[in-house]
Amino acid sequence: MRPHSQAAAPTGTAGLPPKTRQDARVEWPTLGLLALCYGLWIFGTTAASVLALPLGIVVTALAIALHSSLCHEALHGHPFRSRLLNETLVFPCLCLVIPYVRFRDTHLAHHREEYLTDPYDDPEANYLDPAVWARLPRSVRLVLRLNNTLAGRMLIGPLVAQVMFLHSDWQAIRAGDRAVRKAWLWHVPAVALVFVWLWFAPMPVWAYLLAVWLGLAVLKIRTFLEHRAHERASGRTVVIEDRGPLALLFLNNNLHVVHHMHPEVPWYQLPALYAARRDHYLRRNDGYVYRSYAEIFRAHLWRAKDPVPHPLWQGRSHGDA
Repeated sequence: MRPHSQAAAPTGTAGLPPKTRQDARVEWPTLGLLALCYGLWIFGTTAASVLALPLGIVVTALAIALHSSLCHEALHGHPFRSRLLNETLVFPCLCLVIPYVRFRDTHLAHHREEYLTDPYDDPEANYLDPAVWARLPRSVRLVLRLNNTLAGRMLIGPLVAQVMFLHSDWQAIRAGDRAVRKAWLWHVPAVALVFVWLWFAPMPVWAYLLAVWLGLAVLKIRTFLEHRAHERASGRTVVIEDRGPLALLFLNNNLHVVHHMHPEVPWYQLPALYAARRDHYLRRNDGYVYRSYAEIFRAHLWRAKDPVPHPLWQGRSHGDA
């Protein structure tokens, strides 16, 4: 069965308790967390690095990961109703390598539920068309198999994802896609702001690049098994019932099926919404649930969650991935 043959049920605010709807003009918890994130980043690149450079790298990496989570909130309309205000707040590209506009456009395309895990139409899919997989060199297949373990996703995943992302965007630019080109042009001043800061900050550039890698590696924990191959679109999105530090760093996006059903709901309301309707969400995603990130580490640190070629794919071929 082709994996996007059945569309997901409509999502939105219908049926939600009034307190979970996005009614506030300003979402103060998100705004406060943005201030905390930038403060943490400044501390990591300055005082913490002077005190102990490894401490500065770790603190900066956590700030970079949190900023990425806040970028995710911004593209979904938080903390203001104004898109311009939201995007201005997250304009500095702390992670250096992912233009916000490209993240926004590809992620919103990813939210088309009927295409989840589609090797071609889901920009965040980790599956390949089996026909494409069969043509890959053995060395590339070995890398992608390692990348399908949690350890591999954290160690080499940032590089693998970046190479694939850059290749795809370069092909789009060569084909004349002005939107992609414009996104990368806007990326230049967003990165320049970071390097201007680093010019004056005591943290060396090489240490900051290490913090970027570490921050992206932490984010790979969240994205590792967010979606699975399933015949029903509604059964493809995970719930991880973790309420620890990683859940906070990921802004409760571990309750991923809740976010996909109600992307307009801010991060701090997701746990209560899930608790009130837990059975409903687990019926919807066909019981795709983990109790904690510790459980995921035990199960998949060195063992792949699923194969790289899509196990249910019976779609068309678009040529090379």
